[in-house]
Amino acid sequence: MTCRVALAWDEALTRYDFGHGHPLNPIRVELTIALARSLGILDLPQLSLLPVTAAADGELSLVHTVDYQEAVRRAGETLTPDPRHGLGTSDNPVFAGMHEASALVAGATLAAARALRSGQCDHGLNLTGGLHHAMAGQASGFCVYNDPAMAIRWLLDSGVERIAYVDVDAHHGDGVQAAFWDEPRVLTISLHESGDTLFPGTGFPEETGGAAAPGSAVNVALPAGTADADWLRALHAVVPALLAAFRPEVLVSQHGCDSHALDPLTHLMLSVDGQRAAATALHEFAHRYASGRWLAVGGGGYELVRVVPRTWTHLVAEAAGSPIPPETETPAGWRELVRRRAAAVPPTTMTDGRPVGYEPWERARPGDAVDAAVVATRSAAFPHHGLPAEV
Repeated sequence: MTCRVALAWDEALTRYDFGHGHPLNPIRVELTIALARSLGILDLPQLSLLPVTAAADGELSLVHTVDYQEAVRRAGETLTPDPRHGLGTSDNPVFAGMHEASALVAGATLAAARALRSGQCDHGLNLTGGLHHAMAGQASGFCVYNDPAMAIRWLLDSGVERIAYVDVDAHHGDGVQAAFWDEPRVLTISLHESGDTLFPGTGFPEETGGAAAPGSAVNVALPAGTADADWLRALHAVVPALLAAFRPEVLVSQHGCDSHALDPLTHLMLSVDGQRAAATALHEFAHRYASGRWLAVGGGGYELVRVVPRTWTHLVAEAAGSPIPPETETPAGWRELVRRRAAAVPPTTMTDGRPVGYEPWERARPGDAVDAAVVATRSAAFPHHGLPAEV
């Protein structure tokens, strides 16, 4: 299917930079855009680049307190840590222009949301977004302003009645879940490495939403070591049924690719091929359950050369309805850019050479840790949506 895609992009988005040695290095986005451009994805007639402006104070206030916004400004001007607001930690070191850079990322996601809502596009993308850990009054997990939560709140205020958020980052999407804990119009679904082994230590199946919105939060806490086939089995065992029951008007998805086996911060074992299959599935879900209205953002991903550029280039191509054959070679010019900018050995093709089949869910496999996680999620969440757990 060919779809109209609006990709929010400006080189200034790479100013969201915590400094030398920090895992969230903006070179990952620079290399992604360069790879997509060199493969001709950005020249597709159905894809347009959106201009980006910083989110205004009122837009930031859709999620964040005024006190926190002032703290972020102050920290970026004085370079003074503010531990009360999570600023100046090893995860979130202060940097000059922190507020401006963070507001620009948020503005990019809002631009994609506006393009989607206005009918300018079918799918809106911001690869620099997905900063899903930021809380109303605190930075957390490399995230200063929570752009997906902001976009969801803006869409609700614009008249959208039901929004589903699916987060496939290796880390639990705790900030988005917290923002909509008591909001029955938003369904948050997060598939992530269990909080028993990974930050932020939350996202367990029993977290199912607040008193005003029971069942609004769904969490699949996967064991460390989960690889493509089992991860995809879990995705399809949980997400489609919930989307069918919830009937969202818009699907918002967060595509952190730190679930890859090479990621230095996590313990899942996906490949670029498995992550490509996830993007394909979410694209299909958008058309099947949300009339094609899809807002997709980036997220985590700390293997800067071999993983993030390929996975997110696949995402953009998939969203445009022009998927890249896995065996496609990476362009020679892009490889040279990698050597020059990252002093690294570039991947030569767009695949890790992994199969992406999975065993569809019928019943749990006895003694299987991934299936046990799925059973826990279905048992906790499905009844809230009138669905049988069928474990």
